[in-house]
Amino acid sequence: MNPTIETQMLIRKPVSAVFNAFIDPDITSKFWFSRSTGPLKEGKIVQWSWDKYQVSSKVMVFNIIENKLIQITWGEPKTSVDFIFEEISSEQTYLKIRNYDISLQGSELIQFIIDATGGFTTVLDGLKAYLEYGLELKLVEDKFPPF
Repeated sequence: MNPTIETQMLIRKPVSAVFNAFIDPDITSKFWFSRSTGPLKEGKIVQWSWDKYQVSSKVMVFNIIENKLIQITWGEPKTSVDFIFEEISSEQTYLKIRNYDISLQGSELIQFIIDATGGFTTVLDGLKAYLEYGLELKLVEDKFPPF
């Protein structure tokens, strides 16, 4: 079994703005992680940190096609993630996040699928609120206790 987790969302902003929101950690930190060691660049490793949870993850950037695709590996267990950007119109972008190469089985795999699907959905929701309305909802920060 080689499952692929997929989440998606229409973002009512130009594809360049949506793409840049994942490249530039000053923007990404408004809806996902607390901080990063730098912007995403092909062939580079950065570290993303979630201060509230006292966790961090090394992120290896494998491929970047401007305004179309970002491919990374990250996490424990290490998995692959594709951010796929589709320009619908000059002011609309359809973003898909695919998570795959998951080396788990049984109940661990099921729990991973549940957590990753929920997590990436929360990221998309926060991205939409921030880019479309300028709102920092702190969805990732408020997702898990302690409150």
